[in-house]
Amino acid sequence: MNFNEMSGIKQWGLVLAVAGLLSAALYFTYFKSQRDANDSAQKSLDAKLQENRELEPYKSKLAEIDRQLASLEQQMEIEKRIVPEEKEVDGFMKMLDAEANKAGIWLRRYTAQPVASKEFYTEVPFEIELDGSYYSMMNFFDRVAKLERIVNVSNLLVANTKKGSEAKAKHAYQYAPNESVVATCMATTFFSHDQPAATPATAKGRI
Repeated sequence: MNFNEMSGIKQWGLVLAVAGLLSAALYFTYFKSQRDANDSAQKSLDAKLQENRELEPYKSKLAEIDRQLASLEQQMEIEKRIVPEEKEVDGFMKMLDAEANKAGIWLRRYTAQPVASKEFYTEVPFEIELDGSYYSMMNFFDRVAKLERIVNVSNLLVANTKKGSEAKAKHAYQYAPNESVVATCMATTFFSHDQPAATPATAKGRI
């Protein structure tokens, strides 16, 4: 018996049966897999929301930690300028030369002295020789005292330009008319280190 030979009721019954089978097939294939995927996604979302709720109290603490780290980094940069990590001897000399030029004096000589290695830093001393007017000399030492980088000045000897040997000056120069004093002193700078530092070059002079 074909479909056309069936009574109307049987035809409707067959149509409904086929529709039911198709619906069941769709349910157990596409719709069920889609629902399972949605359930899985919802569980992942719920888990992430729960994780966010648990981490929420630490949000303000994280901002404070970031501020502390930024402050520590700034302090480290300042400390590096005050006590550099490496022996930048040339930089140290250029710094003193610049201050001497600003003060209006001549910085004639650097003579390296034995270094002293401490636990966390190294002392690097230089005997320096300089000349100029009395007030320019005082201005130079005042500038050195105000430098950001630590420089200790000791063993200062001052004499008249005509008696430079009394200040242990190594040479006499053609002094300008306004120059009245010659001085020698020990200028000591400092470098931080992890290992004992090597001895610097024996001497460096300039005229």
